[in-house]
Amino acid sequence: MVAEGALLWEPTGEIVARAHLTRYLEWLGRPGAAYEEVWQWSVDDPAAFWSSVWDYFGVVGERGDGPVLSGTMPDATWFTGSSLNYAENALRRTDGTALVFVSEDGARREMSYAELREEVARVRAGLVRLGVGRGDRVAAYLPNIPQALIAFLATASLGAIWSAGSPDFGVPSVIDRFKQIEPKVLIAVDGYRYNGKDFDRTAAVNEIAAGLPSLRATVWIPYLAAAAEGRPPQEAEPATQTTRELPHGDVIGWEGLRAEEGPLEFERVPFGHPLWILYSSGTTGLPKPIVHGHGGIVLEHLKSLSFHQDLGEGDVFFWYTTTGWMMWNYLVGALLVGATPVLYDGSAGYPSPAVLWRIAAAEGVTYFGTGAPYIMASMKAGVVPEGLERLRGVGSTGSPLPPEGFAWVAEQLPGVPVGSFSGGTDVCTGFVGATPLHPIRAGVIPCRSLGAKVESFDPEGRPVVGEVGELVLTAPMPSMPVMFWNDPGGERYRDSYFDVYPGVWRHGDWIKLNDDGSCVIYGRSDSTLNRGGVRMGTSEFYRVVERFGEVADSLVIDTGQLGQEGRLLLYVTLAEGAELTPELEQELRTTLRKELSPRHVPDEIHAVPGIPRTLSGKKLEVPVRKILLGTPVEQAANPDAMANPEVLRYFTP
Repeated sequence: MVAEGALLWEPTGEIVARAHLTRYLEWLGRPGAAYEEVWQWSVDDPAAFWSSVWDYFGVVGERGDGPVLSGTMPDATWFTGSSLNYAENALRRTDGTALVFVSEDGARREMSYAELREEVARVRAGLVRLGVGRGDRVAAYLPNIPQALIAFLATASLGAIWSAGSPDFGVPSVIDRFKQIEPKVLIAVDGYRYNGKDFDRTAAVNEIAAGLPSLRATVWIPYLAAAAEGRPPQEAEPATQTTRELPHGDVIGWEGLRAEEGPLEFERVPFGHPLWILYSSGTTGLPKPIVHGHGGIVLEHLKSLSFHQDLGEGDVFFWYTTTGWMMWNYLVGALLVGATPVLYDGSAGYPSPAVLWRIAAAEGVTYFGTGAPYIMASMKAGVVPEGLERLRGVGSTGSPLPPEGFAWVAEQLPGVPVGSFSGGTDVCTGFVGATPLHPIRAGVIPCRSLGAKVESFDPEGRPVVGEVGELVLTAPMPSMPVMFWNDPGGERYRDSYFDVYPGVWRHGDWIKLNDDGSCVIYGRSDSTLNRGGVRMGTSEFYRVVERFGEVADSLVIDTGQLGQEGRLLLYVTLAEGAELTPELEQELRTTLRKELSPRHVPDEIHAVPGIPRTLSGKKLEVPVRKILLGTPVEQAANPDAMANPEVLRYFTP
C-alpha cells in the first residue's frame, strides 16, 4: 500500500516559469499569486474571470455588449449578445500539423492545418448539398478516425448540431440516442477493427437507419473495405449491396460527400447555441441528451487544456477514448490551443498492454491521458514505458486512480506528474484536477479547477472540509448544459442535478476537500456503502481488493436500505488461472479489516466471470444493487448501454 498523500512530484522553478498558467497570471497582473487565491477570485467574480479567458485567448467572435453572466442556476446565461463559432476558433491556424491518426493495424496518417481546413470545407459543402443548415442534427456512427473530426468541424461550421456514437455500441442503444434528436444525416462506417479482429457493421447501419425516419441521407465510409484494399477510406465507394437496403434518404460515399470544393465559412451563433449532444450512460432508462453550447465549450476547453493540462502550440496531445465518450470531445479541443491531437482507433490491450505507451513514444506525445483502469492494468502487467522523453504530463480520469497508480507512474516516469481529473459528460470537462504549479501527492487531486466552485456538502447541505460529503457546484460554469434535448420546460434537467439542493448542482460523487484546496474522490454517492452508520466510498475498497494478483476486477455492493442494515457483498473476477479458494477469501477479509476497517469486511465473496460496465467502462454498481434487492434484470439496466450485459445474470439473488 502507498500512503494517501505521499509526496511524489514537485514542480521545478523552470516548470513553473514556462507554464501557461504562469503566463496567464502575469498577463492578469497577478504574477506569483497563490493558486487558491486566484481560484477564489475566479468563483467569486465569474464574470471577470471568464471575460479574462475570452480576452487572454483572443476568442474569435463578437463579445457583444450584454452582461457576461445573468441569473442563477439552473437558469444562468452567459455572454448575452455575443456570437462565435467553435470551428472558426479551432481552425484559425493555417500552418503546422493539425492531427495524427494511428490505427490498431499500424496505419498512420498525418494532416496539416491546410489539409484539414480544405477537407472541412469540402465536407461542409457536401452537407449543404444534403440540406443541412443551422440547427439541424448530424449523427455519426464512427470510430476515432479523421473523418469523425472533419465531419464534426464541418457540422459545427454550419451552426448544425453534432452527435456521435461508437460503432461498438449496440443498435438499440444507438437508436435510443439518435431517435430522440431526429438527425437529418447519418455518417457511418461499414465496420471497425478491435483486438486484432474485424467487426462488420453494415447490417447494424441498415438497422439504425431504419429506426431514424428523420434521415434524408446516409453517408457511408467503407473503413474496413478500404483497409483491406490498402487504401484511404475516401478512395473506396460503398458497394451497392451494402447500402441498397437503407430505407431513408439518399446513400452516398465519403468521397461523394467531399467531392466538391467549397468555401470555408463559419456561421457565427449565440454563445449558448447548441454545438453537440452528448448522452448519459442510459443504463436505467433512455439516455439523457445533454446539449452543450459553442461558447461554453470554447471557453472551458481553452481554460482547462491550457491552464490545467498545460497544452499549447507545439504540444502533442493523446487521450485514449472513443467517439462515444466525452473525452473525444475534449481531445479534439486540442485544436483550440494549437496542440496536435493524436487519434487512435483500436484496443488498449492489443497486441500488448503497452500499446498506448508505445504510441505515445512513437508520436512524441507531450501529454498522455487515459482511464485509471489502464494505468492499473499497466502496473499489474509489469509494463515498462520507454522512449517518452517528450512527455510532460500524464492524465487519468473515468474513475478514481488509487495511490498505487500514482506511485507507479512516478516510479516508471520520474519527473513526469500524473494528474487525476474528475468531472463528467454533464460539463464535458473536469472540475477538479491538477496544474503544473501543484505538487503531486498519491491518491490526491491537487485542486479545484479555475471557475469551478466545487464544495462538499453534508446531509444537511452544509459545506464541510476534511470529511467526506456530496460533491456540489454552488456557482454556474459556462459549460453546464444549455438544455436537455426535448425537455422544453427543463424539468428533466432540473431533476437530474438540482433535486436535492435547490439552486445547487449535485453531481453524484463523494468528495473530501482538504484545507489546502486539494481533494479526494471516493466514487459515486448513489452507490454508497453504509456500514454501522459510517458512509464509505467504493474506491477505497477496490484499491485494496484489486491489488491482489489473483483479482482482475471487482464490485462491492451494500444491500442496506433506509433504517435497515444489509449485506456487504464482494464480487471478484479472477485473473487467468486463479481460483477463489478459502485461503484467498480469508486473505481478502483479513487485508480489508487491517487496511480499512472491520466495517469493510464483506459478508460474502463470490467469483463471477465479469464485472458489468457501461460502454465507456464504468462499473455498474447501482443497477446490480437494484437486482440484488429484487428488481428484475431486464428492468434494472438497459443491456444495450452495457459493454457486457451477459454478466448481469450472475448477480441475481
